[in-house]
Amino acid sequence: QAQPVESGGGSVQPGGSLRLSCTAPGFASNPCGVEWYRQPAGKQRTWVSSISPTGTKLYSDSVKGRFTISSDKDNDTVYLQMSSLTPEDTAIYSCKTSSGTMCRIGVWGQGTQVTVSS
Repeated sequence: QAQPVESGGGSVQPGGSLRLSCTAPGFASNPCGVEWYRQPAGKQRTWVSSISPTGTKLYSDSVKGRFTISSDKDNDTVYLQMSSLTPEDTAIYSCKTSSGTMCRIGVWGQGTQVTVSS
């Protein structure tokens, strides 16, 4: 399974927006979908959002209503539109693709840094 590749991170002021991209080869035909995680410096990585190729979308409570996940199946790309950003959203954001029985075999991207600061 090919490694997904993230892009779109950067620095933004509180209240601003960023859009992350995850190019995930095979997404359109992979029932496991794509997941976004984030890891603030010195803290554990936590799940943020996920999307399946059939369009099922899930969000963590911490981002619900502020982040929107979407996909472009023609290009095997998943987007994470992040709005109303706060300093607490500062983290390395990584996408993950999975395969195998119960989607247990995961492949992580290299991650992209998002910094929210005034």
